[in-house]
Amino acid sequence: MQELLAQSSFDKLKEGSIIPGVITEIRQNEVVVDIGGKAEGVIPASEFFDLGELQIGSQIEVLLEKLEDREGNPILSYEQAQQKKNWENILQKCSEGAVVSGRVKTKVKGGLVVSIGVDSFLPASHIDVQPPKNLDQYVGQTYDFKVLKINHDRKNIVLSRRELIEEQRQQKRRDLLEKLQPGQIRKGTVKNITDFGAFIDLDGMDGLLHITDMSWGRIGHPSEMLKQGEVVEVMVIDINREKERVSLGLKQTKKNPWDDIDHKFPVGAKVRGKVVNLVPYGAFIEIEPGVEGLVHITEMSWTKRITKPSELLKVGQELDAVVLGIQKDEQKISLGLRQLEPNPWDMVRHNYPVGARVRGKVRNMTTYGAFVELEEGIDGMVHVSDMSWTRKVNHPSELLKKGDEIDAIVLDVDPQQQRISLGMKQLLTDPWQDIDAHFKIGDVVGGTVSKIANFGAFVELKDGIDGLVHISQIQEDRVEKIKDILKPGQQVTARVVKIDRDQRRIGLSIKAANYSAEQLAAETASYEQFTKNTSGTDLTNLGDIFDEATKG
Repeated sequence: MQELLAQSSFDKLKEGSIIPGVITEIRQNEVVVDIGGKAEGVIPASEFFDLGELQIGSQIEVLLEKLEDREGNPILSYEQAQQKKNWENILQKCSEGAVVSGRVKTKVKGGLVVSIGVDSFLPASHIDVQPPKNLDQYVGQTYDFKVLKINHDRKNIVLSRRELIEEQRQQKRRDLLEKLQPGQIRKGTVKNITDFGAFIDLDGMDGLLHITDMSWGRIGHPSEMLKQGEVVEVMVIDINREKERVSLGLKQTKKNPWDDIDHKFPVGAKVRGKVVNLVPYGAFIEIEPGVEGLVHITEMSWTKRITKPSELLKVGQELDAVVLGIQKDEQKISLGLRQLEPNPWDMVRHNYPVGARVRGKVRNMTTYGAFVELEEGIDGMVHVSDMSWTRKVNHPSELLKKGDEIDAIVLDVDPQQQRISLGMKQLLTDPWQDIDAHFKIGDVVGGTVSKIANFGAFVELKDGIDGLVHISQIQEDRVEKIKDILKPGQQVTARVVKIDRDQRRIGLSIKAANYSAEQLAAETASYEQFTKNTSGTDLTNLGDIFDEATKG
């Protein structure tokens, strides 16, 4: 050894070369090496695999990084010497795509450093199929790796463990696909849970267990039935070998409760269940695991006006119901709650016979009439045409308001359609039956303007009878806008010029109210002459003239 060192002189030492050295001291964190120079070099203990294997006086090869540092000591590296020596050896043994064994040395930014004789880089994305969050768990472990890339200039190697795993899984996948058949029961591990289902690891490939194939009953989310990492038995439902996709089922491993549903729950049977879901149109009731029936909102009560199911029911509530219908193929059961009680409409004909006088409160109004509550849940409807003998009612609000207590006569009862027709005007005698006793042509009458139209004004006379004053009969001068002359509520005096029993109309003339007999005759004559010349119609009195004017 002394001879070897003697041959090496300080002048011959070259930076970057591999040179022999002798271990002179082994400390806790470093190893002192003599290379025959002016001073000894110090190598960090971390560069050696096991300090226990080193001995003082042993010869090792080191890389001279620098002849002298600021203190005059050489900078040496045992690890770099090994790597430089091993580089050519490694290149002979492995190439891109080859599989090599190595030990993970340390964690660095973006991945791990792996020793395969030389230091190589393992990106974090290539450690496993799913990039791990904790890289420390791999340090010190030995694995097989695939060589992704070798950079000769930079002398670095990039490895992948993920590609090996994927290749192994791909082979397992192909082997498993050959063995799988629809109907098989397989064990698998819940790998991932999504909103639409769960992916099950069948030890070679993943299969999709859709949420609709998890249970015969209702589930809101797959996590209600499965947990990640759980081992389950599933049935192979479908296999697409070209796309390498497998559909799995969990509920198919159990008996379908709908197979004999019509025997278990015949139509008309009383059943007990639990409210599992409320929707705007009704409530779903679970009557046994995997079997739900729908109570439509219209089947909840005979009398209560339910606008949403939550007014009557709540999720988790237990109740009785009656089976109304079964659609086995569609797996639907119709249930009813009101069928548990007698139908009050069965007694409507008895309680409200046609012709009976009733009293109720106006509950609601529409454009065609008013709904009157006779008792809870039982309404009658007064159509606008049955509100008055004398007035043309366009909207019930002209005579009524919500909450009014009114009397009416029952006109018709239809229990099947749950309708009762009522009439208000039938409480009174129709004044048009003896209209001659109230009004005659030529009478001067007083009344109140009730409504203004673009063609004239309606005047309410005695007994609630309306008369119409055409715009041409308001005053002698031409009237452009009626509202400039007349206002609703205004008292006026007019002459009856027309009585039409068929149309139930009375024609009035304000301007003719103060006419004398001679003036009326003159007015009639002038109109008669005018209309003969224009239309060929023979008008013989002011009423006819009035009719002709209103046609415009």
